[in-house]
Amino acid sequence: MKILIIEDEKPAARRLHRMLSSMNMPVDEMLHSVEEAIQWFHTNAHPDLIFLDIQLSDGLSFEIFEEVNIKSAIIFTTAYDEYALKAFKLNSIDYLLKPIDEDDLKVAVAKFKAHRPQHTEVKVNMEDIRKLLINPIDRKFKKRFTIKIGQHIKIIHSDEIECFYSENKATYIHTNTNRNYLIDNSLEYWQEELDPEQFFRVNRTYIIHIEAIKDIVVYTNSRLQLKLQHYNDAEIIVSRERVKAFKAFID
Repeated sequence: MKILIIEDEKPAARRLHRMLSSMNMPVDEMLHSVEEAIQWFHTNAHPDLIFLDIQLSDGLSFEIFEEVNIKSAIIFTTAYDEYALKAFKLNSIDYLLKPIDEDDLKVAVAKFKAHRPQHTEVKVNMEDIRKLLINPIDRKFKKRFTIKIGQHIKIIHSDEIECFYSENKATYIHTNTNRNYLIDNSLEYWQEELDPEQFFRVNRTYIIHIEAIKDIVVYTNSRLQLKLQHYNDAEIIVSRERVKAFKAFID
């Protein structure tokens, strides 16, 4: 089986390479740009499986498909948020949200292996995905949250929330009144419900509201540290794999 990684962030590409190698799935090649990928496909046999980042250093990876008729199975690796993920689901292909979780990777690979013996052709409407990425699906995001406090139910509006965070397998919200409240469901669940124009998942532990950011500090290993208006219970670090997407979010 031949595997190709197309990812412009070299540390992320190397990390994915190591994760796949530990699963006895050695990677044949790593490419880092649209131009490099197009040239490679013109002179090499197409692989069985491609791990494909959406946003490369010299453009969107869809430009590759405009030049090359790719028939490989594709697993997208993406930092795009919820609305874009629906595009991948609609097209019956798999995706991994960066930073890639090892368990999620195993599930995606198992899905690929299950279809591979059947020689199932992966039908991908790249133009539909492009439209959904550029023009988000018109949908209503969660604006109000109900919190149970003893025998009472409190309503909290989304613009009152500084961040969502996980701690000891529970999920909390921190408000601009400097209060913490336990809330049902996981960060993964809320990530699907929140407006991606307002909220951004900076790492596995935090989803932050853009209006809550007080300061952004350059941190070690090409990461960023966020200081919020009120929340100061712990450091909030934008993971290295999410820095590029975060910069696009605040721009």
